Amino acid sequence: MYYDVVIAGGSIAGLLCAREVANNGHSVLVLEEDYEIGTPEHCGGLVSIMALEELGIIPHRKTFVHYIESAEIFSPAGKRFSIESKKQKVAEINRRDLDKQIALQAKKNGAEIRVKTSFKEITDDGVNTSIGNIKCKIIVDARGVSALINKDRTGILSSAQYEVYADWIKNGRVEVYFDQKKYPGFFAWIIPSSDGVGKVGVAGRAINAADALEEFLSRKGSYSTIRKIFAPIWIKGPIDKFVSKNIVIVGDAAGQSKPTTAGGIFSCGVGGILAGQAISKYLESGNEEDLNQYQKLWNKKFGKEFEKQLLARKILERLDNATIDKLFDSVTPEILKEISNKDDFDFHTSSIIKLLGVKGSFKAAQIIMTGEMKNLLS
Repeated sequence: MYYDVVIAGGSIAGLLCAREVANNGHSVLVLEEDYEIGTPEHCGGLVSIMALEELGIIPHRKTFVHYIESAEIFSPAGKRFSIESKKQKVAEINRRDLDKQIALQAKKNGAEIRVKTSFKEITDDGVNTSIGNIKCKIIVDARGVSALINKDRTGILSSAQYEVYADWIKNGRVEVYFDQKKYPGFFAWIIPSSDGVGKVGVAGRAINAADALEEFLSRKGSYSTIRKIFAPIWIKGPIDKFVSKNIVIVGDAAGQSKPTTAGGIFSCGVGGILAGQAISKYLESGNEEDLNQYQKLWNKKFGKEFEKQLLARKILERLDNATIDKLFDSVTPEILKEISNKDDFDFHTSSIIKLLGVKGSFKAAQIIMTGEMKNLLS
């Protein structure tokens, strides 16, 4: 059995890579270890329509759920502010159906996809899988965060996300809850699918995510759970090398999800597309520089933004609850209006900087510095 390219993992990055490789006339096989493309659904499912268009996806009616109209942000003490998101055209999508839609694009281009088939190891001339040895020229690692767990555990946070029925979930309104004691280094979230239905999750460093989520849900009120997902998330940014000889790494496995939110539909999807295009050129030319263009082009598009997100993350992780509560007091209606009018869902560092008061607010900067001094002294 021979293919030009074998892709381990039927993620959005792996499937988009397969679509591009097959579109250029090369044989490609996608191996997905789960029984279904799009399962389990780890993702919160938020993405801008502009991002989907850039990925070459017009979501089907089943894929597109609804637009998000606002985000309610809560401090540890229960202070809150609201950001309007209508201008950003952020959609809540059905991630399972989105992945299947991309899988169909890849199949129509000539890719072959096999589920319940796992990658085992790299061999001298290809890969060893649960269906035997397969020869290939290029191996693509699209296995997700699991590929990073043994490389650098400091970038891993535990997370839990339940799909629930609850009358306190409101259509079009995302909710985010900060609490450094309960969710250190991250937050809890509510993403609606419709009135009374949505995804509720938590993530944090060195926590029992299931216990933290159960406690959060118990405080919210009555609910019924219809699905539970437990999965690690990566928040440390891109790995050093996307390409090593004939191995190409894409998506979460390459650390291409956002350091601030761990969301990655757009950034990981672009990674898959750029990798597929670079692989196709390399298969035709044999020039390794064509393959290396993949990482150069991804860094050109996302590198600076991810560096800023990592810096914002470092600041946020060092703030205690008292400092976060004080920062909420410094958020003015003018700041909220300016953020609401921006179209930066996919490149959102400037909005985070405004909320932190790093630009233009001496009072907020003082609050951050006071919190930092407390951390240093303790």
